[in-house]
Amino acid sequence: MTPQTPHLSHPKYRPDIDGLRAIAVLSVVAFHAFPAWMKGGFIGVDVFFVISGFLISIIIYENLDKGTFSFAEFYARRIRRIFPALLLVLLASFTFGWFSLLADEYKQLGKHIAAGAGFVSNFVFWSEVGYFDNSVETKPLLHLWSLGIEEQFYIAWPFFLWLAWRPKFNLFALTVLVALVSFYLNLKGIKKDAVATFYSPQTRFWELLAGSILAWFALYKKDAFANYKLKIDGWPAKLIYREVVDIDRKILSNVASFVGCLLLAYGFWQITKDVSFPGKWAAIPVLGAMLIILAGPKAWINRKILSTKIAVWFGLISFPLYLWHWPILFFARIIVSEVPSRNIRMAAVVLSIVLAWLTYKFVERPVRLGKGGKAKVSIFFVLMALLGVLGYHTYIKDGYDTRNSIKGFVNNKNELLRTPASDEACLSYVDLKTPLFSYCRFTNVNSDETIAVIGDSHAHVAYPGISEFLASRGKNTVLLANSGCPPFLESPTGNNQNELDACANQVEQLLKVVESKKDIKKIFVFTRGPIYLTGTEPLSGDKKLGVSSFSLMQFVNSAQRSIDRLKSKDKTIFYVSENPELNFLPDSCLTRPFKVLAKSCAVSKESVYARQEEYRKSFSNLKNVTYIDSLPVFCPSDKCLIFDEKGSLLYADDDHLSVAGSRFQVNNLLKPYFD
Repeated sequence: MTPQTPHLSHPKYRPDIDGLRAIAVLSVVAFHAFPAWMKGGFIGVDVFFVISGFLISIIIYENLDKGTFSFAEFYARRIRRIFPALLLVLLASFTFGWFSLLADEYKQLGKHIAAGAGFVSNFVFWSEVGYFDNSVETKPLLHLWSLGIEEQFYIAWPFFLWLAWRPKFNLFALTVLVALVSFYLNLKGIKKDAVATFYSPQTRFWELLAGSILAWFALYKKDAFANYKLKIDGWPAKLIYREVVDIDRKILSNVASFVGCLLLAYGFWQITKDVSFPGKWAAIPVLGAMLIILAGPKAWINRKILSTKIAVWFGLISFPLYLWHWPILFFARIIVSEVPSRNIRMAAVVLSIVLAWLTYKFVERPVRLGKGGKAKVSIFFVLMALLGVLGYHTYIKDGYDTRNSIKGFVNNKNELLRTPASDEACLSYVDLKTPLFSYCRFTNVNSDETIAVIGDSHAHVAYPGISEFLASRGKNTVLLANSGCPPFLESPTGNNQNELDACANQVEQLLKVVESKKDIKKIFVFTRGPIYLTGTEPLSGDKKLGVSSFSLMQFVNSAQRSIDRLKSKDKTIFYVSENPELNFLPDSCLTRPFKVLAKSCAVSKESVYARQEEYRKSFSNLKNVTYIDSLPVFCPSDKCLIFDEKGSLLYADDDHLSVAGSRFQVNNLLKPYFD
């Protein structure tokens, strides 16, 4: 370890930055392992972004100054720094997944390994789901999204600086301009598409560019900054002493470091996944990290806390620790069949730390500091490419569903799969060239009668059993539904105004389609009622963004207005109440290798009735509609059903029915209403 050097004046090793890395990685690990305690720990990633932007820009600026900058050398250093540990974690995940994951899970893992190897994980997860959704628990490589953004920055930023350097453009002005544009896109995008803004490099680069701005000051304005700092630090001395005395002036540095730490502390405990992040909230950890770096190694906190041996040690293993912790927590859940207990999560964290240290000592350091640099770069580049190809092959081969390791362990795995969202027959039926609704399906048996299934995603999962049964009776079935958007007037849901407007428009168009179709006489409505009223998930207890933005009375009244409108067109309406929601994921009920603890797979009737009490009471009193109560069928005893009489799972996830569940609902509840 090199000696501590003055801050911004020398871009050499700073132990306090490793200490800041330690804070960043431990906050992320704490958030994933103990989210109730460290609610805002995910902002540690934003701290990493600032650090990366600072250190990488220092390297680029220095080499451009000396005329020695080489793209080949720059990317060779990145490969030696990143590829060894990443390869190890990807290969370990692939290997353990081979023996423990079901085919659809392993197929998804293959895609994510390919994305991780190609550093495009952020784009893949962007296309799949949001970072804070429940399905993140099924993705052991979700955390690689941030690595994708960093690598995309490492590709774009050196070229940008190199192109701007040659004609001697003002690099500081250009950096600030690009950062401001990125920050503006972040603020604007969070209102339109929160998921895209979270994963997009364009809306995240400003965080790394904040570090680049610090790097520019470090190299080109260090003297001006030092003089300004001396003047600021001298004011308190002039107030205290009547003449110039020799004092150690670090007031401004200490204040900057202290304020930076306060900002991070505020973010760790006050910024939660319920806020629209990144948006304006990301400025808090970014500014906090900037102030701590700006303060320099002589600031008291930086010197006495961040530069301690334990902080530096965690900083040195921060990258492999970040890589290891999430897959280990994921596979711990596979082993125990549910959310691991606190003790198991603590053990997973300890194991992550041990593996991180071993990776750093026996993999990272030998590759980075040993001989044969060019050969190592070539070897690791080829290995990463091969692993990416292997991941993609796993994906296109449907997760190698004939693996001996899972034969005999998989029960009705296909029941966990959702059916297609749309088909051409439906688009033709509703006369749309492009999809307007999230779900649009049409089963046409050339009947004069069509039964409509409308609602949100719960209508979608009810459709397979209904359409199958009605087809056997010679009746058509049409599905018109929108995800997270109940078909009720004046009660739109969404994370932002654009989503609210889109939901309102979809509801209006859905009602118009149903009203206009003369062959539709009966309409079955399905919604996940409790979530819109409570705003919380029974599985996690977390608030779900975009819901519970209206009162019970408003929701019920909007449902009544929609029903009355359809009734005025001579439609017969049936409202099917929500099935029980689970407080666990049903895939934990499947028998699989490495499962060491059995999952009870039961939810109490009492808890379900308590959650749905106001909802059932209000909707059962709606007029002009037949209310169909699901709970007596799904909860015939003190425990609600999870499997049907054949042993098939009734659920695809914690609230959506499986195909078997849809058939069960039809056979045991809905049949009498179709005649």
